[in-house]
Amino acid sequence: MKYKDFIPHVTVATVIENDGKFLLVEELADGKAVYNQPAGHLDANESLEQAAIRETLEETGWDIALRGVVGLSLYTAPSNGVTYSRTTFFASAVRHNEDQALDKGIIQAVWLTLDEMRAASDRMRSPLVIAAVDQYIKGARYPLELIFRAP
Repeated sequence: MKYKDFIPHVTVATVIENDGKFLLVEELADGKAVYNQPAGHLDANESLEQAAIRETLEETGWDIALRGVVGLSLYTAPSNGVTYSRTTFFASAVRHNEDQALDKGIIQAVWLTLDEMRAASDRMRSPLVIAAVDQYIKGARYPLELIFRAP
């Protein structure tokens, strides 16, 4: 692959903890039910923060308040060879909109402990799901000001 043909996909994800449980989505990926953080692609004319808030609402029905950044990662999916540049945020759950229709392919939103996540590690969409929670628990929490735009 030539350099000019390499286009990483810009994605966001959000770690949301409440009483030792983490908000995940159970979704269909390649015909299999898997778990993931609320996550998705950056849309045109959208900030990374806006994308994280939007994706969480669309996939879980939860309004959130972003609190900071857990980290940045690159992941090349073995299933399709696509490289994803992922910004992972952490947030607080603010309000659940029970009537919110969830995105196509989303089965349900679930709250799992890290132990439950580890027990279901074969059902994680990628290794980034548990790795992001591990980073969060280790204290990898950076201010939102880490992200800036040129004036």
